[in-house]
Amino acid sequence: MDSLTQIVLGAAVGEAVAGRKLGNKALLWGAIAGTIPDLDVLANPLLDMVGQLSFHRSVTHSFFFAIVASPLLGWMLWRLYKNEHASFRDWTLLFFLGFTTHAILDSFTTWGTQLLWPFSNYGVAFYNIFVIDPLYTVPFLICVIAVMFYDRRNPKRRRWNNAGLIISTVYILFSFGAQAYAKNAFTESLQDQGIRFESEIVKATPLNTLLWSVTAATDDGFYTGFYSLLDQDRDIRYSFEPRQEHLLDEYRGHPKMERLLEITKGYHAVEEVERGIYIKDLRFGQFDGWQEGKGQYVFVYHVWREQDGSLNFEEINNRPKIDGDYLKAYLNRILGNKD
Repeated sequence: MDSLTQIVLGAAVGEAVAGRKLGNKALLWGAIAGTIPDLDVLANPLLDMVGQLSFHRSVTHSFFFAIVASPLLGWMLWRLYKNEHASFRDWTLLFFLGFTTHAILDSFTTWGTQLLWPFSNYGVAFYNIFVIDPLYTVPFLICVIAVMFYDRRNPKRRRWNNAGLIISTVYILFSFGAQAYAKNAFTESLQDQGIRFESEIVKATPLNTLLWSVTAATDDGFYTGFYSLLDQDRDIRYSFEPRQEHLLDEYRGHPKMERLLEITKGYHAVEEVERGIYIKDLRFGQFDGWQEGKGQYVFVYHVWREQDGSLNFEEINNRPKIDGDYLKAYLNRILGNKD
């Protein structure tokens, strides 16, 4: 999730653990705990493209990191605030829950989180919420801000914090239910159209949990479609993207190429270009595919071979032009208007 959301969640967790003992210090250090895992991006200047993709959401987002780092940081803060009432256990629990809730929340998004690192580098992803969702963050933020204005002994402080935690949790549960409903709609539609698929990813589209996208994998390629919970029917139009896996033949065997393909979990399509190939990461889908039927894929990786035989990798981010007309059309689609 985005940084603001993780700060809010971390602050609420810190308050739940030690708010009565530390007051607003619990909010502050909870917010810091919720931020620390994302500091892995500081390593980006030292890594190439594949290294960045592989390292992000790995070490600092794992349960292993939470288990090892939490008591160390807990001891440091316990010594720093030795005149406070919070114990070593309180500080350790604050960091442990701050780290683990951050990692688990990230696993709900499309990118995936290596929760079991170093034992596995598989990116756990549930695809049930977009990386930025104001309906999750804004009510939560309001509750956490309200907490700050009450004395740590005032029961209203805990009530506001609990309200934020409950509202945000209920929204996450709703997203899972909405995803299941959309998945059923996609499955029914694909079967009605005679499309036989091996697996599929059903994911939330930007900023909401009403409009959903599917990427369904077949032997030859992938079908992409969009469905809103507010649609009047399940007549879903699909665009098709051929795999063209044979274009990878001359690049296979290189460790970085194999890791890149592993990261996509098999949801990639290949396109030959003037210099090398494009690998389209279909997990994220087409940002504006709902509008045109076949939009640009959000993440595309350009791979080409130099004369000395080495491989180069470059990430291409495709973003549509977002203006008032685009946002109005997008809102209409979320509300079930297909025209």
